[in-house]
Amino acid sequence: MEESAVSQEPLRDALRDALEEIDSLKRRLQDQPLRVETLEEQLLEARGQLTQSRSSNEKLAAAMQQTRDQLATLREEVERLTQPPAVYGTFSNFNADGTVDIIATGRKMRVSIIPALDPGQLHRGDEVVLNESFTVIGIRNFDGQGEVVTVKEVIDERRILIYSRGSEERVVELADALADEKLRSGDTLLFDVRSGFVVEKLARQEVEDLLLEEVPDISYADVGGLDAQIESITDAVELPYVHRALFKDYELPAPKGILLYGPPGCGKTMIAKAVANSLAAKVAAITGNTNVRSYFLNIKGPELLNKYVGETERQIRLVFQRAREKAEEGVPVIIFFDEMDSLFRTRGTGISSDMESTIVPQLLAEIDGVESLRDVIVIGATNREDLIDPAILRPGRLDVKIKIERPNAEAATQIFERYLHDALPLDGGEVAGIGGGDSHKAANAMIEKTVEEMYRSDDANRFLEVTYQGGDKETLYFKDFASGAMIENIVRRAKKLAVKREIGGGTRGIKTEDLVSSIRQEFRENEDLPNTTNPDDWARISGKKGERIVFIRTLVNQEAPDPTGGRSIDHVGTGQYL
Repeated sequence: MEESAVSQEPLRDALRDALEEIDSLKRRLQDQPLRVETLEEQLLEARGQLTQSRSSNEKLAAAMQQTRDQLATLREEVERLTQPPAVYGTFSNFNADGTVDIIATGRKMRVSIIPALDPGQLHRGDEVVLNESFTVIGIRNFDGQGEVVTVKEVIDERRILIYSRGSEERVVELADALADEKLRSGDTLLFDVRSGFVVEKLARQEVEDLLLEEVPDISYADVGGLDAQIESITDAVELPYVHRALFKDYELPAPKGILLYGPPGCGKTMIAKAVANSLAAKVAAITGNTNVRSYFLNIKGPELLNKYVGETERQIRLVFQRAREKAEEGVPVIIFFDEMDSLFRTRGTGISSDMESTIVPQLLAEIDGVESLRDVIVIGATNREDLIDPAILRPGRLDVKIKIERPNAEAATQIFERYLHDALPLDGGEVAGIGGGDSHKAANAMIEKTVEEMYRSDDANRFLEVTYQGGDKETLYFKDFASGAMIENIVRRAKKLAVKREIGGGTRGIKTEDLVSSIRQEFRENEDLPNTTNPDDWARISGKKGERIVFIRTLVNQEAPDPTGGRSIDHVGTGQYL
């Protein structure tokens, strides 16, 4: 029994230990959900901390990147601010060893170019950028500023002789930008003094505006009442060109110039334009090429005048140079000086200046100088031919002198026919009455009546009483001051009256009474024109030449006539006046 009890004791101990372990496991099993919950809470907390740490890391990374960028920007700015200044130069030419010649800081240097730069982009005269080692690192366009110079002579395709400040002469090189430009004496250029290159051709608009190269569209058919003058100018201008061989057989030189003179408004400018148009048609007929034409250089006389010494003479030289260049094409060129007396007055007559003493010789040198004026014709127009220097008017210069007279009744009829014709709306009553239903006959009858009214020599048409220096007096009528411009204005007034009548609900068309009323209105408006402090000067401009006029009295009949018999103009003494 005792042995049995002894053998069971270990078993009891093992059982007790097992029970204790079971109790412990039960207790641990009971505590396990709480531990799991605690671990889950710790896991969630750890995850939150991880997310917070990740966000913080991202912010730190962004801040570090921003700081890195700022450092790079500051480094670049520091490098830029501490970089030595770049030097600008002007490219001259390439060398066989791959280097280039430049002009910088007043010196000509041979330098290298960076490999990234295409040498084909470099042209003579281009501005280049140099680093501190004087290596070409960039290309710029030429600078747009410099000195304005004038071409005197073209030496070769790369060099020209120029006038600079103070008429100093200098040989300079042309930039590649002007390689295809046709330069001529008198052209204005932009000169880069630092490099010695001419880089740009400048347009002198004030000179170009004086030249009208278009052939006018006015023909001889548009000029009325000047048949004799048209024939004279045709003989002088067209015959030598159309029949050049015949003139050569007779050793007959063509006239160099023509002077058209006469009172204002009588067609001098119109005839010159018609000559250019007719000559262009003759050129086309001779050559068989409708694209060939003559050239008409219309020089606006007063606009040539310039306050700077030598500038007017320079512009005159440019005009004739342009004419010679056009004449080299084998076509005639007409140089038309309108208001010629404003430019080429008699030398020594200037009051406040003596500029005519240099302008007149310049024109004479151009007309009959060393360089011939082949196929170049000078036509001048003036209403004060007595003021033009006699050296210009002598034979061999302005050979042909054609006076454009005021129109007589026959010429006035021809001029009226240009402006009043059957294509215009004419009054139906007058067409049926004086025209017998024919508009053309009616227009002719209206013109005949108008000319008769305009050229009557009675008290109604008296205009002026002039007193000559010798004491003789003469009565002048409105017909003595008629002109083509006045006739055109009379027809224009009549048209306006017809338009206003039709607008007001009246009859349609021009009436004879409209023309007569227009004549009276034109005469009334011309009454004040003779009001001048020097009657003789006014009379000369108006075409009245001869003995000196010292007194003028108007004789226009007013609705309430002046009891003194008209309005007189104050008598003034002779002599110079400003």
